[in-house]
Amino acid sequence: MSTATTASRWITAASPDRPRPRLDWRLRFAALSLIWGFSFLLIKVGTEGYAPFQVTLGRLVFGTAVLAAAMAVRRERLPRGARTWAHLTVAAFLLNALPFSLFAYAELTIPSTLAGICNATSPLWGMALSLVALSEDRPTRVRVAGLGLGFLGVLTVLGAWQGFHGLDATGTALALLASLSYPIGWIYVRRTLAGTGRSHLSMTGAQLLLATVQLAVVTPLFTTLPTRVSVVPLLAIAALGALGTGLAVLLQYGLVAEVGPTTAQMVTYFIPVIATAAGVALLGESLTWSTPVGAAIVLTGAALTQARPKPRRTPQP
Repeated sequence: MSTATTASRWITAASPDRPRPRLDWRLRFAALSLIWGFSFLLIKVGTEGYAPFQVTLGRLVFGTAVLAAAMAVRRERLPRGARTWAHLTVAAFLLNALPFSLFAYAELTIPSTLAGICNATSPLWGMALSLVALSEDRPTRVRVAGLGLGFLGVLTVLGAWQGFHGLDATGTALALLASLSYPIGWIYVRRTLAGTGRSHLSMTGAQLLLATVQLAVVTPLFTTLPTRVSVVPLLAIAALGALGTGLAVLLQYGLVAEVGPTTAQMVTYFIPVIATAAGVALLGESLTWSTPVGAAIVLTGAALTQARPKPRRTPQP
């Protein structure tokens, strides 16, 4: 989901060349968009049979298993060093345990379509935070305009002109906090783990393992064992973890390595579209005109916040 920038953060300049994948990158891009877009539907289905913390724990278990298998195939080891693991523990909380849990709790009371659109605000939060936390990330008029436009889109989605009527404030706030957690986590990663020399797969595998441990500790404290096994929600959780967390990370890593982070991050703008279509078509969620219009405004604003000024050409003597 808004781990759409995950791979670009972990790839190091020293990464060895990999053989060119047989499957065209456009097909993998489409698959990644579908996987992350359907993740919000899978969360909704999962919470119909299990508690939110249980959904998140299951998701992390299946996702970690996929990355562990990939590491075994590629013969990669987990990173070493107490400092690295300490920073990864914080990253696991901010990028996995916290946002995954918040989205699961949010979807108890809001439709998956709204959760998917809230997820699209992550670049907006990232832009606002980077202006404060990253001194090298200078604002431009276009990016500031995109920030304002994006949050105008959020107000449109929420129906601010009618007093947010019929909207669950708690669920919406949890979804927005989840989307805020991602850029906070990536700013932390950028400040503490950049240039470690470790591979993306090794670092992400360790991060998901730590997030799984965190949820394994928390879940028994706040939930009880289900009285019966709900098969469809369980399958949704397995798909959410294996595909939406495990396979998706591997797909994005390959895309970033092949076509660069700018193109790979474009998947962010397809996620809410697919999430909305899936929620309406498969779950029968209602859709008013303000939802697609507001989502389009949010995505336009998010795209503008990612714009970078063109480097000035040095005049030739």
